[in-house]
Amino acid sequence: MANFFKPSAKKQSGQEIQIKINRLDSNGTGVGMHQKKPVFVDGALPNEIIKAKLVEQKNKYARAKLISVETASELRVKAKCLHFLSCGGCDLQHLSFLAHIDFKKLKVTELFARSGIAQELPWQSEIVSEPWHYRRKARIGVQYNKNGDATVGFRQKATNQLVAIKSCVVLVEPLATIFQLLKELLAKLSGVNSVGHIEVIATEQTSLIVRQLIKLSAKDKSIWLDYAKQYDWQVFIDNGKEVLPLTKVKPLSYHINENIELTFTTDNFIQVNHDVNKLMVQQAIDWLALTHTDSVLDLFCGLGNFTLPIAATAADVIGIEGVDSMVAQAGGNAKNNSIDNCQFYQANLNSAWKTESWAQQTFNKALIDPARAGAYEALEQLVKLNIKQLLYVSCDPSTLARDSALLISQGYKITKIALVDMFSQTKHIETMVLFTR
Repeated sequence: MANFFKPSAKKQSGQEIQIKINRLDSNGTGVGMHQKKPVFVDGALPNEIIKAKLVEQKNKYARAKLISVETASELRVKAKCLHFLSCGGCDLQHLSFLAHIDFKKLKVTELFARSGIAQELPWQSEIVSEPWHYRRKARIGVQYNKNGDATVGFRQKATNQLVAIKSCVVLVEPLATIFQLLKELLAKLSGVNSVGHIEVIATEQTSLIVRQLIKLSAKDKSIWLDYAKQYDWQVFIDNGKEVLPLTKVKPLSYHINENIELTFTTDNFIQVNHDVNKLMVQQAIDWLALTHTDSVLDLFCGLGNFTLPIAATAADVIGIEGVDSMVAQAGGNAKNNSIDNCQFYQANLNSAWKTESWAQQTFNKALIDPARAGAYEALEQLVKLNIKQLLYVSCDPSTLARDSALLISQGYKITKIALVDMFSQTKHIETMVLFTR
């Protein structure tokens, strides 16, 4: 029997090819065809003719690195960040902003269709903010080479290695150029490999949480204090066991609106886009059409980001959160804002909770804001409370589609849906959906 030569994947890798890009995948990566299999190319857009170098060959697909764009899409724009093609933070800077929105809406629509949802989606105007310099919280990585020099930045695409960042166009202005300052500071410290990462937060204050890998020396403490004074930073040291303030600190806080201020701790979750968060909270109140007769259940309530503004209009609100410390923080926020018509309880919402005392109350409206894993188990119980209107705020469209199919099977209908552009320039999608029974 004749043996036919087949070029190995290793030999094929490195080959330069010219292909047409047909579509974007769910991650915003361009997809074309070569030798009857899909080729994924970061930075390429639909209807473009590109040159690329094959870097990975699999039986059913290949990956290639963009070399040049021979025929550009009319949707292509120049990326603002010089690190765009290497840093793993942004995916869509080369795509016009309006096309961002269309891409994300299409992704949601396709996922809903795959989940068997036949209803035409009643899209409303999307919630957007300034697409640059919007992010108020980030974790900046630190890696040391064999000479003890530190790289300060974000992870490269698909690796654990860092890109040395000079500035970031999606971070808010107090943080956008902090990388060079941190590199300068780290070079002065006596301890090599002393810092693991630095979390930066810009709300009412600019705060740094430094993951300290070795005991902080007196000299290094003095360096941090000097920089903190010069640049008006609040600095916390995370030693792996506890987070302690190094400088004098004010409580971490942000305003949802003119009347409500939330305090939080260094390990609490907050929405990274301040302007979009404010608009999102207001839209939730508007869509639920709250009145002083409504009783509202808020699941996965966190610090009370939705709960407290809802309480300003509704008769009463119950907020449920899985983390004890955040329940206490939410209760403190209610007290600090003189809001007395809401209560907070701790419960694992992905386990049986229907027998809990708070679940015996009558609610006519509900809001649910789960993590990326969605809320399937919680919704299986929630549908039994016969709540007429349910607002679902999602940070993952695939779990939203799955959970929406469950709600529709239980007699709910989608009456409104809107994109929430919390993470501009990235593939990440947040969505708000109003269900009516």
